[in-house]
Amino acid sequence: MPELPEVETTVRGLARVLWGRTLVKVEPRRADLRRAIPADLRQRLTGAQVTGLGRRAKYGLIETDRDDTLIFHLGMSGRWRIAPETIGAHDHLLIETDTGMTLSLNDPRRFGSLDLMPTDQVAEWPPFRALGPEPLGDAFNPRHLRDRLKGRIAPIKLMLLDQRIVAGLGNIYVCEALNMARIDPRTAAGTLTLPRLTRLVAACKDVLVAAIEAGGSTLRDYARPDGELGYFSKQFRVYGREGEACPCGGIVERQVDGGRSTFWCRKCQK
Repeated sequence: MPELPEVETTVRGLARVLWGRTLVKVEPRRADLRRAIPADLRQRLTGAQVTGLGRRAKYGLIETDRDDTLIFHLGMSGRWRIAPETIGAHDHLLIETDTGMTLSLNDPRRFGSLDLMPTDQVAEWPPFRALGPEPLGDAFNPRHLRDRLKGRIAPIKLMLLDQRIVAGLGNIYVCEALNMARIDPRTAAGTLTLPRLTRLVAACKDVLVAAIEAGGSTLRDYARPDGELGYFSKQFRVYGREGEACPCGGIVERQVDGGRSTFWCRKCQK
């Protein structure tokens, strides 16, 4: 599943061709993805000018001058394509701008979503209402984590994946950040001291910034809107590297909990 860096990379790629452009054609090519596509999406977006692009957690946001915001989620296999040579069965939304540029939202497994909200109500959209702070923002800090994790005996890895505590962190980058911060993913979250939480917050931010700069991670179907692959997977410290050497010289281990794989190093993560 595309995680925060992949969505951020996608939004930045879309901004280069959508910002300030008028949408002269908006064509949903099916009625639903993971859930129903708004029936009035074509009507509300056709002729609108794009006034901004952004991201909240793992959702992309496209704002228009009609005070509407298109909210998209890439699901397991979704990606935007810029100027596709051909339109196929898995291209479920087509957009054409006033420059003649065509974009398509391609989602073979149809686990993504498209929603349309009045811009001034986006923060109150139910999936956003309970989200924690953005991990790259100032509100995600060691004291926030200490307060939210106080008394919690659940493993720290599980708590970092809880979108109510911090929005947008996913399995890949949590594994990487915990290794960078030298914290055992099984550690009871509420036992972590403020200095260790300070290391952890810094590691989360550092790994996300590095992944965004590398264009995300190419896993399964992910590619950037321009078709280029993301290369952060070449920098993985532990993720997907079971049996290989950790940067500390130890051996990367893998365990599976609740269907998710955790990659970590027993030597340096205490």
